[in-house]
Amino acid sequence: MSMNRRSFLQLTALAGGGLALNFYRLPFAAAQEPAKAPDLTPQAFIHIAPDGVTTIMARASESGQGMRNMLPMLIAEELDVDWKDVRVKQADLDEKIYGHQFSGGSANTPQGWEPMRRVGAAGRQLLITAAAQTWGVPVAECTTQPGKVLHSGSGRSAGYGELAAKAASLPAPALSSVKLKDPKDYHIIGTSQPGVDTPAIVTGKPLYGIDVKLPGMLYASIQKAPVFAGKVKSANIDQIKALPGVRHVLVIAGGITPAAYTPWEPGMEPGIAIVADTWWQAQTARAALKVDWDLGPAATQSSEGFRKRAKELLEAPPATTVHKYGDVDATLKSSAKVVEATYEYPFIAHMTLEPQGATAHWKDGKLEMWSTSTLPGNGCELVAKTLGIQQSDITTHMVRSGGSFGRRLQNDYLVEAAWIAKQIDAPVKLLWSREDDIGHDGLRPGGTHAFKAGLDAKCKLTVWRQHFVTFGDDKHLASGGGIGGDSYPASFPPAYALYTSAQPLMLRTGALRAPGDNAYCWVSQSFLDEVAYAAGRDPLEFQLDLLNNKKVPWTSGEHDAVGDHEPTGQSVLIPERFRGVLELVGEKSGWAKRTKEPGRGMGIAAWFCHLGYFAEVADVTVDKDNKVTVNRVWAAGDVGSQIINPRAAESMAHGGIMEGMAHLAQEITLVDGKIQQSNFDDYPLMRMRQVPKIEVYWRKTDYAPTGLGEPTLPPILPAVTNAIFAATGKRIRTLPLNRSGFSWA
Repeated sequence: MSMNRRSFLQLTALAGGGLALNFYRLPFAAAQEPAKAPDLTPQAFIHIAPDGVTTIMARASESGQGMRNMLPMLIAEELDVDWKDVRVKQADLDEKIYGHQFSGGSANTPQGWEPMRRVGAAGRQLLITAAAQTWGVPVAECTTQPGKVLHSGSGRSAGYGELAAKAASLPAPALSSVKLKDPKDYHIIGTSQPGVDTPAIVTGKPLYGIDVKLPGMLYASIQKAPVFAGKVKSANIDQIKALPGVRHVLVIAGGITPAAYTPWEPGMEPGIAIVADTWWQAQTARAALKVDWDLGPAATQSSEGFRKRAKELLEAPPATTVHKYGDVDATLKSSAKVVEATYEYPFIAHMTLEPQGATAHWKDGKLEMWSTSTLPGNGCELVAKTLGIQQSDITTHMVRSGGSFGRRLQNDYLVEAAWIAKQIDAPVKLLWSREDDIGHDGLRPGGTHAFKAGLDAKCKLTVWRQHFVTFGDDKHLASGGGIGGDSYPASFPPAYALYTSAQPLMLRTGALRAPGDNAYCWVSQSFLDEVAYAAGRDPLEFQLDLLNNKKVPWTSGEHDAVGDHEPTGQSVLIPERFRGVLELVGEKSGWAKRTKEPGRGMGIAAWFCHLGYFAEVADVTVDKDNKVTVNRVWAAGDVGSQIINPRAAESMAHGGIMEGMAHLAQEITLVDGKIQQSNFDDYPLMRMRQVPKIEVYWRKTDYAPTGLGEPTLPPILPAVTNAIFAATGKRIRTLPLNRSGFSWA
């Protein structure tokens, strides 16, 4: 992010003589687009107490990706304090002060890297100036060591706490003028720091959304129709009201009309909310609830129907051309060899370990919420609209969540809690059950891709044709079901075409970790591996050769459609970085020296998404019963010039790989509009015994650091299925694995 000359530090002397630094960058807009919303207006708040203890506000919500560590670490580094003297405090939602408070899309690292360091550097400069004025010496003669200012000529020093009040009275420096550290002088950035919440987590302290407790709080549970947006016709409400502990039974009319396309935030589903003294009482009463539902048109949907319609659409001309160059049809006709295949993947759920829920309190016409949303600003806006109140009448406390993976970007559960709270005029905690969480998730939509590729006489890729059948209506594709024209390998083959066709879907869908890429990487890298074998060439060599092609010009729009929210410029794939991670993982895995043995194989895949590049190799064994064991995974990543918190970065890489492996065996199916899966027994996560040894390597390049939440996940899916092919000769073209005759050992 470039800095604006109107950027400034606001300084206020706090009670006790402390220093508060409130960083604020005014929203900027291009002159030709005066109405455009700012990309980001980040702010950081630092308080230095008289004893030198520094409190840094964490502006982003935390759901396990390390934002509560990473952003404060950037400030602390340039402020020049010891991390052990830093206390991190979660900010409430206030986007006028903190800017867009968003956690997702691996965005906080690239968007916070420079601004957060600059506020720390500006704070350090103020403290140096305060010391120089106190001592009557030139500013240039003063330096800092963690937590104190030094004057080498006189040997004097002063702790930050002693200087805080003086610094608060000084004019703020321009952020663009502050000097940032040379990376060789970092002592926090690049050093593994434990999670600031780790002690509370391991000792079971209340920390998560599910732990929130308020005086006089009631508990709510909602029964919804088994079919999306089904409405209540009648129910035994009077009988339920008489059950022990039940305080309220509320019919939710909802605001969703099932249609071929469901918006990202459609609002509340209809249902019946039971509010009781305890959640157990609410759940017990819910079990006795008897509802006659109007299931509506969504009851006609089924997974089998989707497959049948996808096949029909693939046999018809594509509806939409997403991106095309070269004479695709003529090149296919003239190719020495044509390779064709169709790949299919299912709907899958997020399965956050903490199911959805929120706490809300309506009092005197104002609402207070405790939210685990990773888009809390959007949640506040949706709540205000639903309740018919002003956003200024809502206070939102951001609480740590037990996982998001994209699920908590949507705010349906938050709206439900707020609506219930307003009806009963008392604090209420809404908790979903695991069954609720699967049955009413914003699912990752399934899809079907038909490929054709042509090879010339030298076995080089000359043409790529891809027809993607997704979901939506004539104007919109389902959330999480769109694809960008730059989807790899766009721009590398001499001729290329990407088409889409859509079938209607009356179901909530959304973003799952590495949205879109979690599926498009699997189909594209699997088919690329298939083409390499058809060419009689090594898959790694084949892909490196493809990346050597002169790139057909490609200019992204304002946003990259594959990742949904990537900025321009760096969002366009850089071949040298893609090659770099492939070459590094090939070296570390011993790819060139791999040996063939029955039932064992290695697979390789790579991907670029959310500004990060990852290549992965999987070593897989398949037994006589087609039971699959992943023995080892090597991963090579390029997320720029600096790994901010190495321990957390490695953890994110491991987590992405494990989650991607889990996707290979997961599936959500519909029969008569009803989701058939309900809990971990029929929707499995990876078991610890199934997790392979994982080695992660970093390739540092001269680019600003980017995030790690998304890019580690996509390559593991094709790496494993390509390895299964290498081990068995059987190509996996349909997920989950059991649909292709395989399962985890």
